[in-house]
Amino acid sequence: MGSHLMIEPCSRCRSNAVVHQPYSGQHLCGQHLASSVRKRSSRELRLQLELPKDARHEDGSPYRILVAVSGGKDSAVLLTMMSDIIGQRRDVDLIAGCIDEGIDGYRAPSLECARELAGRLGIRFETLSYVTMDFGRMDEVVAKIPVMGERHDEAKGLMSCSFCGVFRRQTLNTLAQRVGADVIALGHNLDDMAQSILMNLQKGEIDRSVRLAPHTQSPIDGIAPRIVPLRWIPEQEIHAHAIQSGLPFHHGECPHAPGAMRQQSRAVVAGMESQTPGARHGLLHSIDQIRGLHQKAYPKAKNEVNRCVECHEITSKDVCQACTMRQWLEEIS
Repeated sequence: MGSHLMIEPCSRCRSNAVVHQPYSGQHLCGQHLASSVRKRSSRELRLQLELPKDARHEDGSPYRILVAVSGGKDSAVLLTMMSDIIGQRRDVDLIAGCIDEGIDGYRAPSLECARELAGRLGIRFETLSYVTMDFGRMDEVVAKIPVMGERHDEAKGLMSCSFCGVFRRQTLNTLAQRVGADVIALGHNLDDMAQSILMNLQKGEIDRSVRLAPHTQSPIDGIAPRIVPLRWIPEQEIHAHAIQSGLPFHHGECPHAPGAMRQQSRAVVAGMESQTPGARHGLLHSIDQIRGLHQKAYPKAKNEVNRCVECHEITSKDVCQACTMRQWLEEIS
């Protein structure tokens, strides 16, 4: 008897399972995983995006959703699901938008995957780069981080992801404005959400956790609200589904990611989940409840916004973080 790996049968149909859900005790085959992913994402989509029977604007133009795609597994599943669930509607326009950060060996192949998938689904594909936004290529930004840290106390200890996150948010908002998007769909999965919640709680930033997407119930003036239809689906299930469905996606990790706070958070969340299956769901349920309590406690806290004096984007300060970082970079170049 050789020690061979047992392939469990699917809990619903006895075909070979491709994933095991420790939190539910179920094993699912490719087909039942697909219908489970679809069911959860369409339920979230309905909750987060209340579209009327006819969502067209008064001028007859369609309701536009910018689906943020990166070429990775999450956004590949997101784009396919969005296309599958509401892609046929004449009153809704889906646009796939990819941000080009300028990272050698990483962004080019993933951009091609995203472009290929959008083409396959017949969805318009748009891209906007950091260079066009005057941030410069991310590879060049990373090289300048040590100097910026020496010159500015605020920049001390900032990792490349801190810069990239700020630039990506701003670039995505700009792309949304350019295509006239009413809402932006992001591919965050359950693990991403749990990691973000943990990182915010670690820093005592409840307000940031409360501001996590989805924003459709409490939109912020001037920016397209974000929706996250995949937020209840674990990363492993999205990965298995993307492979089972033969979706084109890029497997590489960003070369600048190691050392980021999210990497630590990822390990902590994975550890919690393996000891207590359902821990990720628990974190997300907690934040949903806290958000509800927060809205009750501060009903007047309409998301008041302050505009950056330089670029008029939304910020909590006089000059937004993106403009500050752009300024630091300009001093060096």
